[in-house]
Amino acid sequence: MSEAPFGRRLLEVTGNDELGAYRVLRVLDPQMCGPRGATPEPGQFAMIAAAEHWGGGEQQRPYLPRAFSIARLAGEECHFLLEDVGPGTRRLCELRAGDRLWVLGPLGRGFQLGGREPDQRRALLVGGGVGIAPLAILQDTLDRDTTVLLGFRDRARAAGAALLRDAHVASDDGSVGHHGLVTELLAAELERDPHAVVYACGPAAMLEGVRAICEQRATPAQLALEAGMACGFGACFGCVVARRDGGYLRVCVDGPVVDAAELEHVDAHAGAPA
Repeated sequence: MSEAPFGRRLLEVTGNDELGAYRVLRVLDPQMCGPRGATPEPGQFAMIAAAEHWGGGEQQRPYLPRAFSIARLAGEECHFLLEDVGPGTRRLCELRAGDRLWVLGPLGRGFQLGGREPDQRRALLVGGGVGIAPLAILQDTLDRDTTVLLGFRDRARAAGAALLRDAHVASDDGSVGHHGLVTELLAAELERDPHAVVYACGPAAMLEGVRAICEQRATPAQLALEAGMACGFGACFGCVVARRDGGYLRVCVDGPVVDAAELEHVDAHAGAPA
């Protein structure tokens, strides 16, 4: 597991690119992305917050740092996938080149990619909405061909599929690709060939569907959970989810990526926006 550089870092935004309904925020971060950096594992995240104009005024709460999966590394840049879903994320979506950003990370546990045995299972990457972010860096990292299945609400959000290569797309409204749920694409793939390993991130309902489908077929799966985090390093216990055999795990330190077999179900608060 890659360990975070000690303390948060004040970094420069190098760009903020439109991708359909989303934004790709690019940040110069040689401590995390350079040749001697921490090199985040796919599935790890960072806590980020705008350095200026980070609150609404004396009578309003400040915008707390948000946990975002690391979507891609490009040279000394780190990329994050954003969606404007409220005041805090709106402020991040407003950042432009030259603005500054507080970053703490990489944090958490990423995807476990396994060995290189001859009968290595094929990789199925399953994502929904803004939850596709960690699958992009995962696809960049895997040393074998992958099948990518992505689900979105509508055409504007489906433009985010461009973040990955050769994606098969499902849309709720039928405007792009398969008319229906991405879990329907997953079920068809596993019906064709169940000898696979599934890596998934997305809304809680999607992740629960992935978990149940994989459990039924005895297909191993790893789920990147995105429960709301206040601290990012296990101190506040605000992101706990129930384990199958009792007790709880803290998504920020025991995850965000967990083996699907650890969960009896995916809690409703433990997914990314659709």
